[in-house]
Amino acid sequence: MNKNQVVDNIAQKTGLTKKDVETVVNSLIEEITEALKKNEKVQFVGFGTFETRERASRTGRNPQTGETINIPASTVPAFRAGNKLKEAVK
Repeated sequence: MNKNQVVDNIAQKTGLTKKDVETVVNSLIEEITEALKKNEKVQFVGFGTFETRERASRTGRNPQTGETINIPASTVPAFRAGNKLKEAVK
């Protein structure tokens, strides 16, 4: 399912216009992104938590040449599912 399909489904369920729903969805994504940039957690009780995790530097290999390369440490976004979401997916 893509963002347009989510917007369509929410618009049908709520009776709101697609434009209004798209604005809300875009704002939600923007707020989560901004919080993660600040290294803050975003938690939706029962659904899950968006957070950042530190990935250590490691040694990798260039698949084209086979040359060993150093992959630097980085911060990556992560999602941890909540109990209600886990139960719903079972």
